[in-house]
Order: sequence, then C-alpha cells, then structure tokens
Amino acid sequence: MQSRQFGKDGLSVPEIGLGCWQLGGGWRDDWNDEIAQQTLETAFAAGVRFIDTADVYGDGASERSIGRFLGKRRGDGLVVATKLGRAGIYPDGYTRESLRDATLRSLERLGVERLDLTQLHCVPAEVLRQGHVFDWLRELQQEGLIARWGASVESVEEGLTCLEQDGLASLQVIFNIFRQKPAEELLPRAASQGVGIIVRLPLASGLLSGKITRSTSFRPDDHRHFNRDGAAFNVGETFAGLGQERGVEASERVAALVPPGMSMAQMALRWILDHPEVSVVIPGASSPQQVQANVGAAALAPLRAELHAALAGVYRDHVRSHIRGPY
Repeated sequence: MQSRQFGKDGLSVPEIGLGCWQLGGGWRDDWNDEIAQQTLETAFAAGVRFIDTADVYGDGASERSIGRFLGKRRGDGLVVATKLGRAGIYPDGYTRESLRDATLRSLERLGVERLDLTQLHCVPAEVLRQGHVFDWLRELQQEGLIARWGASVESVEEGLTCLEQDGLASLQVIFNIFRQKPAEELLPRAASQGVGIIVRLPLASGLLSGKITRSTSFRPDDHRHFNRDGAAFNVGETFAGLGQERGVEASERVAALVPPGMSMAQMALRWILDHPEVSVVIPGASSPQQVQANVGAAALAPLRAELHAALAGVYRDHVRSHIRGPY
C-alpha cells in the first residue's frame, strides 16, 4: 500500500487501516478474542499499520484485544488511535478529570505509556464550541500521556469548529459515495492546515458492499436494527442516515456502475482514496477475509473521471436530500 502524510509532525501511515468497532464480533456481541487476534494478524500481514478503536467499543474489550496484539508487535510501526468522550461522559460529563481518567484507562487496556492519538468521540457540538475539552487534551499532551489529539465528528460544521483549534492533529469523518459533503469545504480546509483526515464508515454500514437487500434482517443487537432511526446515537452512523430501503435503492444504482475486475466495496474504497486530502480510511472487519478484501482496493488504479461524475450524479439526484441526522 501507499503511505500518506498524517498531520504535521512527519508521521505517515498506509492508506488503508482497520476500524475496530466490529473487531471480535460486532456491536454488543459477545467478544471473541481469538477472531480479534486473527483479524489483527491478517491486517498486519497485509500492510495495515493504522488501527482505530474507542474506549466504548465492547466496553473496553476492543482496546484490550488490541493491547494483547501490541504486546506481540511492539516496535513494529503500528499506530493505534483511540477515542474518548462517550463511555460514562456523554452528554454532559466533560471535565478535566473525566478526560484524564478515560485516558488512563485506555493506556492501561492498551498496555502503553503514551497514546499515539486520542480523539474526542462525537461529543456535543456545544462542547466543541466552548473549547475547554481541547485545553484539557493539550494538558494531557504536555503531560506525555498522549502524542497527538484529534476529534471524530458528525458534521461538517463540527469539523470546521475543530479546525479553529491549534494543535489539532486529525479529524475523523463519515465520508463515502453516499456522504460527499465533506469534499466541498472540510477536506480542503483540513489539508491546507496539515490536519490528517481519517475516514470511517466507508461502506455506509454495508450498503456499499452490495450485499444488503430490502429484505435483509439484522439481529436486535445490531445497530442496523436498533439504531435504524437514531434511537441510540446519531442516525447518520447507520446506513449513512438513509434508512435501509432508500439506501438499498441507491446502492443498486451504484452497483450498476461498478467496473469489471473489482467488487462494489473495492470501488467504494477506491473512490475515497481518490481524494488526496484523505490520510487513511478505516473499514471495519469482523473476519480476516474481510481485511484482505478491503486492503485489495489499494492496488486498484484511480477511478476514471467519467465514473466519478456518474457517482456524483447518484449522490446529487438520489441521496443528498434524503440524509438524516447531523451532516
């Protein structure tokens, strides 16, 4: 894989990483650490060196699994990004002490003395505007507990608010064929300021894999079931905010445009990589096989301009006006 610059301090990372929301089984599933270790090993062997997790994933289980993996791979160039601000803090528990306690717990679970990158995890927009959380992150950085800090945001407005903060290393955003708005202003602004862009949900909760139909059903503890209308968190985190039926309709239009020789998921990942402002994209994987398929997108040639134009047309005519949630 090609490596890309990440932030302003000289760090570079391979352009496809691993999102660990699903690691070991999925949201609220029983944690299977054996599968987690196999998935991490497969990702490492395929060239993945950027791993993204959060303290809330599996109530700390994701960080613990990664910590066990790091114990075998210390010094191998891995960059582990975690997030804080949801577990026991959201929506109104943001204090200097709560952020410091969350950081110490992540350090313990990951088994490291300093976090490579910690990110505010979709905290309320008003908290971002007040700005105190950024001061507390700077203090943690000065203390040596974190090397870099950034923010995972829900909307372009939130991202622009974060870009006003000195020292911001990265923004994590939802960006895919169904969520193209960040390309208009946010990505260029971030690039001009040397801020890394981490792309999550590149396949829109599976819609852009082409494997979900109108009749596909999900377990009650799968967010594609219990959060389909935003009952648990921002609806935009599930099916790009489109809902299953409308999302499948749009995905069928995208599927008709997939060139020979690549899967729909690989085309969706390549579309993201064709934006030079992106530092790393973090597709999730619940099995080693999914990791290998995702990494394969890096070997593909950039998509043709005509295909980009057609995909922009699908977004403009069939998606943009139907997105729900902060965007």
